[in-house]
Amino acid sequence: MTKRSSKSLWSSSFKRLFNKMSSSVTLAGVKAIKQTLATAKPVKPAKSAKVAKIVKPAKPRKPTKPAKPALVASTHWTTGVTVSAAGTRRYHVYRPPGVRSNERLPLIVMLHGCLQDAEAMAASSRMNKLAERKRFCVLYPEQEKLANTHACWNWYDSRSGRAQREARSIHAVIDQLCLTQAIDPQRMAVAGLSAGASMAALLVLSDPRRFRALAMHSGVAPGLAHSSATAVMAMRGRRQLAAPLPADMTLPALLIIQGSRDRVVSPVNATLLARQWAEQSGAQASKPRSVQRGARYPATVTDYRSQGKLVVSLCEINGLDHAWSGGATGHAYSDPKGPDASAMIWAFASKHFI
Repeated sequence: MTKRSSKSLWSSSFKRLFNKMSSSVTLAGVKAIKQTLATAKPVKPAKSAKVAKIVKPAKPRKPTKPAKPALVASTHWTTGVTVSAAGTRRYHVYRPPGVRSNERLPLIVMLHGCLQDAEAMAASSRMNKLAERKRFCVLYPEQEKLANTHACWNWYDSRSGRAQREARSIHAVIDQLCLTQAIDPQRMAVAGLSAGASMAALLVLSDPRRFRALAMHSGVAPGLAHSSATAVMAMRGRRQLAAPLPADMTLPALLIIQGSRDRVVSPVNATLLARQWAEQSGAQASKPRSVQRGARYPATVTDYRSQGKLVVSLCEINGLDHAWSGGATGHAYSDPKGPDASAMIWAFASKHFI
């Protein structure tokens, strides 16, 4: 992407939007976003048939053993805490087995959505299994319930500075891992679902040279919201005038994944996001192509290129609701009928690693 020597008026306006600090979110806005989350039902698996009740069993049953957690603690799946000037941030990290002492692996940062945590994100996306096969590390920063009762990243709260502080706390975790883990700082990408996708975009804009790729699954374009009230409007597709991205900024390639039947984040956000990212570098859209594998939902893919370089890839999945596409069965916000989003993210990111 071509750098420019001076910033435009719109660029300065955008930066002021993300750096100004004022009052916290309004009570009306908080009520609005809570109402939206309450009405959005997670995608759940079908209930199994009921078993006939035994009135008088011949022998008393032994107490059943508690089910094992989906992710068992091991040397490959660890938990940590990073304390920095931006606050304390808990995280989980997956490291594939057999890492040699002189080996440096790529890193994918995964940001969960609302009503999720790090373990739920790892289990539904199955990114760890992919990381074991392809040999890369996965970082799952986790939002605190005290910061948001629904475990949402506060990506929209830029006026008070909370959004920026959360982004800095995640950067601090990455800094720590680069010093303590076998990670190649030149091969890092960030991905997120819903609120995690919007926080991933903020993470990139705060330090664009750090990441080689960004993947936003069902997210909202940067600059559309600065409070919980405007966030709800943006999610519903009622705000479509996002400030242009800074022209002098070198941005990583962007992969957008969006379901056509998303009832939480309006699909219009995907088109707006693709246009916003492409215009920053003067990228032009190619002819859309249809993709379908087996019985999975079909998808329409549109690539945006600038001087032959891929800038944006927009993947619109027909029939997908607000759920991780191709996710594991039996998890909320996970739809196994969609194309494999985790595989798409790794394939996209690995093409942009040095």
